[in-house]
Amino acid sequence: MTVQTTSNLSDSITTLYKSKYLMGAKSQRVYDQISIPYTDLGADGKSMDELMRASAVYVPFLSQMEPGTTAISQTADITPQTLEDATASVTPTSRGEALQWSQQLEIQVYTDYTARAYEIVGQNAMESIELLAEAAACQGTWVERYVARASLDKDTSTHRATDARFREYQGMMLTLKVPGFINDAGEANVWSAIMHPFVFHDIAESGNVDSIGLYQDKGIHLNFELGQIGPFRLVVTPFAKVFGGAGADYDAGTHTVADTLASAATALGTTIVTSSDESSHITYGKFWTIGTEETGSTFYPTNERVKILSASTTTLTILGEGPNGGLKYDHAAGAAVRNADSVYTIVFGGPQSLVKLFATDVGEYGETVGPKKTGLLDQFNSLGWKYWGNYGRIAENRVLRFECSTSYEV
Repeated sequence: MTVQTTSNLSDSITTLYKSKYLMGAKSQRVYDQISIPYTDLGADGKSMDELMRASAVYVPFLSQMEPGTTAISQTADITPQTLEDATASVTPTSRGEALQWSQQLEIQVYTDYTARAYEIVGQNAMESIELLAEAAACQGTWVERYVARASLDKDTSTHRATDARFREYQGMMLTLKVPGFINDAGEANVWSAIMHPFVFHDIAESGNVDSIGLYQDKGIHLNFELGQIGPFRLVVTPFAKVFGGAGADYDAGTHTVADTLASAATALGTTIVTSSDESSHITYGKFWTIGTEETGSTFYPTNERVKILSASTTTLTILGEGPNGGLKYDHAAGAAVRNADSVYTIVFGGPQSLVKLFATDVGEYGETVGPKKTGLLDQFNSLGWKYWGNYGRIAENRVLRFECSTSYEV
């Protein structure tokens, strides 16, 4: 019996698409919360507009006088002291991105591309400006860690975060007079501790916190209600800085992957192709990192970590942060692929740990440009954003970065 089916009448079958594009999780402003506009520090009475006219804004510092330790002579005059001065600087920069599409696309496209373009542009502006704050917060010279970043090891429990570090860092930050937030009780020595959820887990499972969770307050373990340790309010977010693949090689090099992409990988792609056969290594490494290893204070914002699901010789099926479970960004052929341990951060700071500058006519968080039509026949639509400003550290003793490994990568 001959039956008409979809397979032998495929050209007559159309696919029904939902009209709404699916979006990925939105970024959050994280490190911006420990910043303050430069004008709020005094700025010698200058407005933000005046400050932004300079190629760089310098913050002056004066040393303090030494305490008097000798009696005043009855026959000789005292020797006057002299003060030392120093400066720190914040250099304004610019950022901006845009999308452009044809009028014909707007007429013929079935899905709501144009509507989603507006949302994507706004999201891109927030993420790009937040990266400036992240770089200022996570590239400082005041960094504490058990060993060098490249040696932080998932298998070494003493390389992980514990509650014991918080008491030590409270003493250090009090000693160095780091400005803090004022809490509801009017106490000024309260700081933020910004961390990834994996780090939060290690703290909750360690030392005194674990004992309190087991015997006094089960909400710490069952409801994840650990919100503060001493004077530190915990900000737990997946957008906290992680140096992907920047730690120790996997299992001391036994199962290390230090490969490259054999061909370019595009955003939303669910597979990558490596230069060598890594199929025997896919169970090693919680996440693999695509992009250049971040050593020292180097930053590569388009690095991303992916979960390896399966492999067929050099073709790896991955799970990433893209809206469809694929890649979030494009990656060129030759980009590094590593399964080394990642390095996680806790950034300790207060409301004056960073300062920010911005052009007031564009705004603190940038300005949307468009939508507008261009071309002799108005046949192109464009939408973008722009920003002038920057974040900076005016004193290295105002933001502390702790780097560690995590038990979740074991």
